[in-house]
Amino acid sequence: MFTRFLLNFIFVIAAVLPGRPQSKPRVSYPYLLYLPKEYAASAEAFPLVIYLHGGSQKGNDLEKLKAYGPPKEVADGRNFPFVIASPQCPEGKYWSTDNWFEPLYAELTQKYRIDKKRIYLTGISMGGYGTWQTAVAYPDHFAAILPLCGGCDDSTQICNLRKVPVWTLHGTADDVIPIHVTERLVSRLQECGGNVRFTRLEGEGHGIQTYYANSDWVNWLLRRHR
Repeated sequence: MFTRFLLNFIFVIAAVLPGRPQSKPRVSYPYLLYLPKEYAASAEAFPLVIYLHGGSQKGNDLEKLKAYGPPKEVADGRNFPFVIASPQCPEGKYWSTDNWFEPLYAELTQKYRIDKKRIYLTGISMGGYGTWQTAVAYPDHFAAILPLCGGCDDSTQICNLRKVPVWTLHGTADDVIPIHVTERLVSRLQECGGNVRFTRLEGEGHGIQTYYANSDWVNWLLRRHR
């Protein structure tokens, strides 16, 4: 029990280490890309969802990302009405380690028809942390964010998100990242007038990745514009 607590504590501390994006190494992470089936025949700009995976998908094998989340849904044949970019975090790093976002954003918006007013960010577990952290650092880039069972430093910087719609989900029985991590952020955002929706998944543990199989999150994101 103590060992599990210690490992969880180390994970949380590592995941919330502060650092300005400008002071971090600028690195291009490899990524999976999904284009809607309508993309090739259309001239319109499409919304973009950036998905951040959890800790077990780190490495240099993009196939690992298909274990769950939007990459799994795509691999299973599901069609989405937006572009999806799923970068892979290297072993030994967290989403807060490098400045991976700026290179990814620049490449995607230059190479593909992306509606810059409809860019969304979501992730689970370590990717939930990455979603909070990246949005705090770049609040003007996102039309909405959807972090699942993640957290962030709850200092006044979280108020950077007060104009960004947030929907966050967390299982009440999560014994890896306790729900109070999300509760604290929601409370702080509410204090500074943020637009935040919080779903407590009663009796659910840490494995809430099956939530991506439904359509609620898709519909909610698409209703948000910058």
